[in-house]
Amino acid sequence: MTPADIALDGALSKWTEYLDGFRHLSTISDQEVAIATTAKQEVLSIDKMKLYRYEPLAPRTVSRPLLIVYGLIGRYTMLDLQEDRSIVRNLLEKGITVYMLDWGNPRRADRFLQFEDYVEEYVARSVDFICEAENTTRVAQLGVCEGGVFSTIYSALHPEKVSSLALSVTPIDFHADLEESESMPENGFLNRWARNIPNEEIEALIESFGYLPGEMTGLIFQEMTPVRTLAKYNWDLPAAIAPSREQALNFLRMEKWLSDRPHHPAAAAKQWMIELYRENRLARGTFEMDGKRVDLGRLTMPILNIFALKDHIVPAPTSRALRHLAGTMDYTDLELGVGHIGTFVSRKANRQFSDTLAAWLAAREPSTSTRDDRESTEAA
Repeated sequence: MTPADIALDGALSKWTEYLDGFRHLSTISDQEVAIATTAKQEVLSIDKMKLYRYEPLAPRTVSRPLLIVYGLIGRYTMLDLQEDRSIVRNLLEKGITVYMLDWGNPRRADRFLQFEDYVEEYVARSVDFICEAENTTRVAQLGVCEGGVFSTIYSALHPEKVSSLALSVTPIDFHADLEESESMPENGFLNRWARNIPNEEIEALIESFGYLPGEMTGLIFQEMTPVRTLAKYNWDLPAAIAPSREQALNFLRMEKWLSDRPHHPAAAAKQWMIELYRENRLARGTFEMDGKRVDLGRLTMPILNIFALKDHIVPAPTSRALRHLAGTMDYTDLELGVGHIGTFVSRKANRQFSDTLAAWLAAREPSTSTRDDRESTEAA
């Protein structure tokens, strides 16, 4: 074949893929693209925050309930994207009682909400509610990304209320990526970008909206991998939607989640960008909540720290640093060879994440059943 024949054959093959993909898309309904479909009930509502309790899918095997705290940048629905890629469903099938926080849709009216409100009001009241509902004195927590920072802060301030702390792709030492950035510059882009914007510019940007716009954070994440972003909707699109109807559904569900970026309340966004990203106060021990210093040495409960080695949003060193800052003697790292989102949607990583977390929680059950543990198990 001549080069022209080869080029024509490739073009025809790509066109055939497009046609196959369009056929799949033409038969898919909005209902089929639904995400976060695991059955749950709203059990608590405070302002725009909602607390859900998922319906069990198996007999209870772990007495302590698990509270999952997602971040303000993105939606908790990532953890329940679809039935075969759902951290939530996997945990329920292993007999774990799961609660989830949903931050709702912050607007300009919420611009004064700070970390203090999210940690000492929303997380704290949710923990108290769960303890009362489950007849226990402590809960296990799983914090994800910024939600992991919330969980870490709450656990350091109230270690007596947390039986175990699991974190996923959570930055703790926001400057720990500096050395790695020299050899892997794409992995530290967000950190370098945040560290190099003057505080007054960050404040002016956020104040102009009354929040950090969700559309802006989504654009920033896309610009971290510009070639991949452009190819996804052009050259790579047929490969994503053509092979099967199910693959087209997978693609659409992921795009649905990516396009739903909530706004980040102004005061909390300033703390996130200035006090944590720029000034690294959490790792330095100078971050305060209502005048109380957050001491990571008070994290004496068992800790499971899950992070992604190819994460360009939260570089692995920023998470790994917790090992040397926490005060616990029971510390475990789980390194996944994927990116930030791949931690939850990669089939292999999704299963490894769920299996490891479930086994880790079960292994840390109280050796001697206390009254609140017995009653909690009997109530299930």
